[in-house]
Amino acid sequence: MSNFELFAWLVPIAPLIGCLVCAVLSFRGDTRIAHVPAIASLLISALAAVAMLFQWNAESSDTGFGLAQGYRYLEIGGVNLNLTLRIDTLCLTLLSVVTSISAMIAIYSKGYMHSDPGYARYFAVFCGFVFSMTMLVLSHNLLMMYAFWEGVGTCSYLLIGFWFRKPSAARAATKAFLVNRIADTAFLFGIMLLSYAIGFTDVGAGKDWFARLDFQTIFDAVPVIASKHGELLTLVGFLLMIGAIGKSAQFPFHVWLPDAMEGPTPVSALIHAATMVTAGVYLMARLAPLTTLTPSVLITVAWLGGITSLIAAIMALYQDDLKRVLAYSTVSQLGYLFMALGTGAVKDLMTVAVVAAMFHLVTHAFFKALLFLSAGNVMHAMGDVIDMREFSGLKRVLPKTNILFAIGAAALAGVPLLSGFFSKDGVLGVIADASSDTMVGSHFTMLLGVGFVTALLTATYTSKAYFKTFHGVEKIPAAAGHHAHEASAVMLAPMAVLAVGAVVVGGLLGPTGRISEYVSKTPLLHHHEHHEPMWLLVTSSLIAIAGVVAGYGLSRRTPSSDGLLKAVAEFGKNRLYIDWLYGRLIVEPMLWVSRLLEWFDTQVVGAITEAVAGLPRVLGLAGQRVQTGRIPSYSFLTAVGIAAVAIWIVTRANW
Repeated sequence: MSNFELFAWLVPIAPLIGCLVCAVLSFRGDTRIAHVPAIASLLISALAAVAMLFQWNAESSDTGFGLAQGYRYLEIGGVNLNLTLRIDTLCLTLLSVVTSISAMIAIYSKGYMHSDPGYARYFAVFCGFVFSMTMLVLSHNLLMMYAFWEGVGTCSYLLIGFWFRKPSAARAATKAFLVNRIADTAFLFGIMLLSYAIGFTDVGAGKDWFARLDFQTIFDAVPVIASKHGELLTLVGFLLMIGAIGKSAQFPFHVWLPDAMEGPTPVSALIHAATMVTAGVYLMARLAPLTTLTPSVLITVAWLGGITSLIAAIMALYQDDLKRVLAYSTVSQLGYLFMALGTGAVKDLMTVAVVAAMFHLVTHAFFKALLFLSAGNVMHAMGDVIDMREFSGLKRVLPKTNILFAIGAAALAGVPLLSGFFSKDGVLGVIADASSDTMVGSHFTMLLGVGFVTALLTATYTSKAYFKTFHGVEKIPAAAGHHAHEASAVMLAPMAVLAVGAVVVGGLLGPTGRISEYVSKTPLLHHHEHHEPMWLLVTSSLIAIAGVVAGYGLSRRTPSSDGLLKAVAEFGKNRLYIDWLYGRLIVEPMLWVSRLLEWFDTQVVGAITEAVAGLPRVLGLAGQRVQTGRIPSYSFLTAVGIAAVAIWIVTRANW
């Protein structure tokens, strides 16, 4: 095994070992040192991923990807399930972000979770989550990816519902699990249908159903399927798309992510910044050679991303819960990523689309993790109060958190020269390019308008949240007592690292063209020079500044009592009543059906079952009358029986 393969396996194995060690500590009830194996394993994983990132740049293979052979997990007949890792520049880009951000959040968690009785359990599930996510990214096979896709979902359920004795946390975990199961079912059907289709091509002939789903086999087979069975490939694309938008919380599956705030704040940072919700984006980017042959799928992806980004931004503008503002912000920014990926429907734009999506994914990971951890500091200091109506003017109480939150907020708002500015303009730039296409350009012209409006709303709600929290008259809730204070050094140190990333990563990767050149080395992607036009940069800058000014003004205003404005605010605060509609149109009818089935099960099926089960009892009671236990009775019956047999024999002889 080469050093490169060793590093590749070290990335997922290190957090797996950390998970097992923390699990043992949890069973032993040892809550003092659980952070040590967790943080150590995640730092090792991050260092290995970053080492591969730079090593690949120097030692890229001729094929554009490498395979780290593992072991044969299962062999049944002609089916062989091999655990093998696939490494290319697309994978390494996300892998470095996942492991680095996770390690920073784990360090922060040491301070945030130190007094929690489930300390060791928390780090065990945390490491298990990172293990599943890294294996998902490194999978060489679509079915193998699906297995770890479900592993990520299971760990997210355990993390969101970490405080399972809290009813709202248990409900949020269940909601996330069920919503994702619906999307994942479509994903699985898509995988099965794709394997079936590949089996009828020369590429898939002679291969077992698992081998057909190797990514390289898929990429070789889809042009053949597209030429002979285009409708079938489109159906596969839509099914896989449903899996992606479910995991990345896009409309109509967006409802689970804001409720995931019920878990510990570091969990929110972990899920929202660089792990679970980016899996759907990665799936669409990984399957770019397939989706580029299904333009209708990509246009649908773009529109779903546009709708999600806009409605989530509107919802965020009217939320009072600081963490919920950031949650809807995540949903909205993920919509940007899907809009970017959707531009691959235009010929020769797929590479630029993937680069734009991955660039914004990278920068978003830094400033969104920073914002969530800053919100955690606020919640920690305010006695677990996170309603912005209950506190204000915290810049004196939390001076360092104030600066860190301001950096993250400015990056999210798209303030010029920060990371978010460059990556957001990359997304808007590729949408602008797609709008000039003669075939589907009209779609992207409208989506470009959606992107600009969303950018304005993003800057507005972000700055509003910042100014309401840290500026104005100092107000501290009673729950905080008299001991509201700044976070500890172990919590602030990783936040400082994330702040540096939020400031410089965009400038280092975007204008220099480094991320474009690097990601374009992924097989079947081709490097294209792409620069945003000056008018776009100027427009984006003016929108960001206007949004910040508007957000400041809104933070100083009291809630309006005007009929129309109050109605609009209620509409946004109640999530545009989408959750309410789901409850009335889906949840309540399903509950009614379940109650009907329960009645049928107990009153009909149960009655029949009890009747069948009672038949032997009736027969037993009938026989009980002759089982008296008295010897004279048994003797009499025996004599009668013998006499009856004798009479029968004599009668038969006379005949």
